[in-house]
Amino acid sequence: MLYQAWIIPILPLLGAAANAFLGARLGKRFVSLVACGTVGLASLGSAWVFADLTRLPAGERLVMLPMYQWIGTGDFQVNFALQIDPLSAVMLLVVSGVSFLIHVYSTGYMAEDRGYARYFTYLNLFVFSMLLLVTANNFLVLYVGWELVGLCSYLLIGFWYERKAAADAGKKAFIVNRVGDLGFALGVMLIFVTFGSLDYQDVFAGAPQMLAVGSVTATTITLLLFVGATGKSAQIPLYVWLPDAMEGPTPVSALIHAATMVTAGVYMVARTHALFELAPFSLSVVATIGAVTAFYAATIALVQTDIKRMLAYSTISQLGYMFLAVGVGAYAAGIFHLTTHAFFKALLFLGAGSVMHTLGGETNMLKMGGLRLKLPVTYWTFVVGALAISGFPGLSCFFSKDAILWQAFASPRGGMVLWAIGLATAALTAFYALRAVFLTFHGESRLTVEAEGHIHEPPSNMALPLALLAALAALGGYLGVPGILGGSDAFGSFLAPVFRGEAWMALETQAPANELGLMGLSVLAAFLGMGLAWYFYLARPEAPGVLARRFGGLYALLVNKYYVDEIYGGLVVQPLVALAHFLGERFEVTVIDGVVNGVGRTVAASGAWLRRLQTGFVRNYALSIFLGAVIVLGYFLFR
Repeated sequence: MLYQAWIIPILPLLGAAANAFLGARLGKRFVSLVACGTVGLASLGSAWVFADLTRLPAGERLVMLPMYQWIGTGDFQVNFALQIDPLSAVMLLVVSGVSFLIHVYSTGYMAEDRGYARYFTYLNLFVFSMLLLVTANNFLVLYVGWELVGLCSYLLIGFWYERKAAADAGKKAFIVNRVGDLGFALGVMLIFVTFGSLDYQDVFAGAPQMLAVGSVTATTITLLLFVGATGKSAQIPLYVWLPDAMEGPTPVSALIHAATMVTAGVYMVARTHALFELAPFSLSVVATIGAVTAFYAATIALVQTDIKRMLAYSTISQLGYMFLAVGVGAYAAGIFHLTTHAFFKALLFLGAGSVMHTLGGETNMLKMGGLRLKLPVTYWTFVVGALAISGFPGLSCFFSKDAILWQAFASPRGGMVLWAIGLATAALTAFYALRAVFLTFHGESRLTVEAEGHIHEPPSNMALPLALLAALAALGGYLGVPGILGGSDAFGSFLAPVFRGEAWMALETQAPANELGLMGLSVLAAFLGMGLAWYFYLARPEAPGVLARRFGGLYALLVNKYYVDEIYGGLVVQPLVALAHFLGERFEVTVIDGVVNGVGRTVAASGAWLRRLQTGFVRNYALSIFLGAVIVLGYFLFR
């Protein structure tokens, strides 16, 4: 199957085409079968490819899949080609597997929507775009997938375009990502100028010979690439589009946050680690931005009352963890957390969607409560996701988060400050995750009478994906049990051929005496956060209000998300809008239209003047000829 792996991204593309042209005519049953079937087959193919790859010796786990010569002009030669290696195999499994469960869930969640066929067309296209991105063999194919996921996010976030908020959110995501993508495109161009090729193998093999460590070129290339990553993966300063992306259908949020678009930046940095290894300053920037974003977004999540927005800021925070990992050189740990995050974040979003589905779209947690006994399946699966993201011992995030914290502490590129920020973020994460559980499912019901009468568990096509994701969120971490706990870090070992020089390999030779102590501190931080959530929202539910009034300024700062949207609005958006109005209403009318109309008036006036010479009288024409002859003759006689 390895040499037929190109079929995997093609399958959802065929599904998108079939539903686009036939879905509206053949009905929802056909749409569901095609959409879920093609992604399901892609998931099975990914598992087959993964199994085939594991049978090869570690040093031979790289398979090239050249398709055809795409561009051949002068020195610019680019093939449309894919590649399979341990990193792309892991991403294939995560993207296709989680996407399949979200597709199945969507058949229940979107069952009554008029745009059913259009929705699944976009969803299939999204999966194709991400699969193309993670299997690309060169930077140009990567760029195509990169831009396609941006397009699909615009289409899906603004899916309910009749609502102004959804249309605006789609535009915001598209425009903010254009800023990041400009940097990414410039980085790709600079790679070609430097190496004369866009092929991964040529660039990565030639980088150590052509670029000195810390050189201006290496630093510029990697920083430009990282600008693109901050847009796609919602890091400071380009994170502002992701919370507004909640205007799309909830399964779309799950897909974007868990398995597709927002993980593209982390994957790209890991894939191009050979370049980042030559730019220590860029790696420091990546780690610092990641750590600061993780803590910053977690503080905002503490006070959000909209369950989807809380999860959105949680995603921004967890992506910060991943960038912290790759920034300190722990690439496998970053991809490990990407994998576990896909499980528990998809679970949390789909659990939130289940609550919204039964409450008629309600997202305000302050208007929920008491749902624990009425929605037992949703409750218990959501609890698993919340405990997993909190780092509860034995669940998936416990292993992946601890791998990041340990390597942030022990790596020469990390240090105490980055580790402390990560540890504080872990405590905040546990607090807001359990806060969501208690506000939504515990305490007294705050539902309206109408909502109370419609409460029901989700249908089986929504409940089954929740159960499977709960199992993955609980057990997924055992793929990477560290040696200190008696494991062998199978996940990191599998990715080792891709990341030959990464920090975790050096750490393996160190005495892990302090690793267990750091793990204990991480667990204490998680239990501290969970305990505070219990105290504030179950034991003393009046305490959050008292605290908010006592620290009103800080509370207002967090509720208003540090006023960043307002600052961007004042410094960037409003001046640009004012400039656009000036150019459209003044400059265009006065200058551009004035020049164009002036030329027209000049030509018209000239024509009117010349028209006077056309009298129609022969004597006038004879006089003109005579005068012309006199002038010409005089010129030759007196020159």
